[in-house]
Amino acid sequence: MIQPVALKEPPATVEESGALDYISASRLKMFSECRLKFYFRYVAGIVKPPVPALFVGTAVHAVLQQWNLRRWRGEPADVDTLRGFFADYWQSEAAQRGIDWQGEEDKFRDQAWRVLCHYLEQTPIPLDERPEAVEVKVERDFIAAGLPPLVGVIDLVRSGGRIVDFKTAARAPDAQMAEHLNEIQLCCYAVLYREATGHEEGGMEIHHLVKTKQPKLAVTTLAPMSNDQARRLMKMIVSYVRGVQGEDFVPCPGQHCAWCDYRTECRNWH
Repeated sequence: MIQPVALKEPPATVEESGALDYISASRLKMFSECRLKFYFRYVAGIVKPPVPALFVGTAVHAVLQQWNLRRWRGEPADVDTLRGFFADYWQSEAAQRGIDWQGEEDKFRDQAWRVLCHYLEQTPIPLDERPEAVEVKVERDFIAAGLPPLVGVIDLVRSGGRIVDFKTAARAPDAQMAEHLNEIQLCCYAVLYREATGHEEGGMEIHHLVKTKQPKLAVTTLAPMSNDQARRLMKMIVSYVRGVQGEDFVPCPGQHCAWCDYRTECRNWH
């Protein structure tokens, strides 16, 4: 049975929980996936320890952030330099997060480093291409619409205003499905980019680092956010705010239940 690492007393109201203090891509995506899961995470405040696969993704993301920052600063960003950062990050962070490795930490650590090495060898980003922005936090207010602000951190903006998001995956994704599943997040980034720069983004890219025995890289290149996508996102934001305000937290059973951390709480909900 999966146990939470932190469980605070459920707040009396949605307002006290802070669930509507701001909107983010992750909150929108979770609410769209399952409203009850959103309630457990953001209203009841039940925080779960990361599973090994999730920590692998976090460690990979941290190393890519370091890679991008070093390129932005003009500092060495070679594999040997990043190997030391990876080792230090894994040792310090893994010990703090209460992960149940089931005796396989070495296997997951090796998997993370292999997929990173493959990405650094195969990346379509030239080593001398200076990023426009790295891990930049942006906020867009929706005061005029009576909605909370949209907040997000963009992984990387390449030259020409191309927004890049990094993902780890167990298998290579279908390009159309990758676009569909990541549309909320990428469109949120597009809104934030336009707010920060006053310009339309040059395009969007999803870089999937695939954790197969022989690591793979799948890059999905997308056009700038269309007007239809912008309207679609706003409708989802309005539906999200109304749903949270109305405490419309019902379960949404589906295939995603197979890997949901809140199955125990869900089965006890009535």
